[in-house]
Amino acid sequence: MSLLNRLRDLVVSPLPVPAAWYAIPIRLIVGFGFMQHGYAKLARGPDHFITVLHAIGIPAAFLAGWTTIIVEIIGGLLIFIGAFIPLATPPMLFVLLVAIVTVHLPNGFSSIKLQSFDAAGAHFGQPGYETDLLYCAGLLALCLGGAGSLSVDGFLRRHRTRAKSSAWPGHGQPTTESPPAYRNARNRR
Repeated sequence: MSLLNRLRDLVVSPLPVPAAWYAIPIRLIVGFGFMQHGYAKLARGPDHFITVLHAIGIPAAFLAGWTTIIVEIIGGLLIFIGAFIPLATPPMLFVLLVAIVTVHLPNGFSSIKLQSFDAAGAHFGQPGYETDLLYCAGLLALCLGGAGSLSVDGFLRRHRTRAKSSAWPGHGQPTTESPPAYRNARNRR
């Protein structure tokens, strides 16, 4: 392969790496981000977060506060390890959408609002909903594209496939007793 062909492969997507690897950086940053936000609420004291929820008018602030913390920590861990992504995503999306509507929407889109810079460093305004949308996009990408082969979901998928194939006569080899979908796939070769 010539140098020009190799360079072309590096500038045109997708890069020449296994397709399932795309999910790894998404899982790591989204999962860690959620766990960090949940842990920060615990570290400051759940009562502090619950008081904030009550102040902005969230009904059942105590229940909403603890539910949010649990969703962020457990959901973040599930995303991080790539486990049960379609199950973990809806409550996480709900937390993000509530945060957008109740906190970030009035601050506009941008998450970085540099207001000034002095000897103490940079001073920023209230963040907008940009980061929440990025988290939503990451979660939806994982739901649509899967958690990848290097994940709990990938392991479970491989295990389930092996179990199904060994249940058929000939341990997964095409036979006349295979289900119609398998015969159709075999005939396309």
